[in-house]
Amino acid sequence: MPERPLTVRHDPNARGFASDNYAGVHPEVLTAIAIANGGHQVSYGEDVYTEHLGEIFRAHFGERAQAFPVFNGTGANVIGLQAMTDRWSSVICAESAHIHVDECGAPEKVAGLKLLTVPTPDGKLTPELVDAQAYGWDDVHRAQPRVVSFAESTELGTVYTPDEIAALAEHAHGHGMLVHLDGSRLANAAATLDVPLRALTTDVGVDVLSFGGTKSGLMFGEAVVVLNPDAARGVEYLRKSAMQLASKMRFVSVQFEALFANDLWLRNARQANAMATRLAERVADIEGVSLTRMPQANAVFAVLPVDVTERMQKRFRFYTWDESTGEVRWVTAFDTTEADVDAFVAALAEELR
Repeated sequence: MPERPLTVRHDPNARGFASDNYAGVHPEVLTAIAIANGGHQVSYGEDVYTEHLGEIFRAHFGERAQAFPVFNGTGANVIGLQAMTDRWSSVICAESAHIHVDECGAPEKVAGLKLLTVPTPDGKLTPELVDAQAYGWDDVHRAQPRVVSFAESTELGTVYTPDEIAALAEHAHGHGMLVHLDGSRLANAAATLDVPLRALTTDVGVDVLSFGGTKSGLMFGEAVVVLNPDAARGVEYLRKSAMQLASKMRFVSVQFEALFANDLWLRNARQANAMATRLAERVADIEGVSLTRMPQANAVFAVLPVDVTERMQKRFRFYTWDESTGEVRWVTAFDTTEADVDAFVAALAEELR
């Protein structure tokens, strides 16, 4: 058969506000993949790129940090929580937490643990809210509370300060529990607060975290990062049994190397955050738009008339967050530009007229 050139099957200029997962791969990450592509390297993580990755994570998270690259965020959360718990354990989390709402029950079905959820006004746990579920130790009828899990930033776009995390961790540890952080957007939170990654993790008592890569410009890949080796057991075996062990792991690891080189993670997060702020500021004065809160990272929440939402979704992809109130969510990414935001705002103003 004659050779056929590959066809571009999408509009490379199209932009949406549904998720930072919609964005492509950052050019610096694509370059890194190409650099790692020549010749043969030992598979399943015994390559030179994965070996070097350990040094990089230790530089950002402390000398005890151990990084285990995986394919995706759900896998990272499941493996991290499973390594921290027993089969009779439970995990306390916000009612809106991604591990509860958006992972199809994987933490419970795959990790074999129980999620104990707490309603929160802004997606953030506090010591007082944790206490609503932190009880029943030694009661054989109750799944034993073992871990407090929180997200930074949260599903509602809010950000914990280092002091808030420290208070949460101190309270959990005082109960004999461990602390897990879902950090799929940890970079955005660090950029908002202008602090290093360890200021939100190692320095404030987090034991294990999932570190996001895909939302920050990677093609694929997240990492389970163990900050307290005493808090997690058998991550390397759990990663394999959970089908998250990449045979050609060098191509995951080198992406993280690119992400940390020249602070690409921070540059990308700052760009996404700045565009979310710009979007919120531009729509705030449009009659018919009601912002739920000002963005703290790269997510904007607003209430629109339902018919306007339906028309806008035909022009730009985004999700309805709460059908009952008409609340929508707009997410910006590392490649969102001022022109993208302005075009969206102009379209919204047009539809509202």
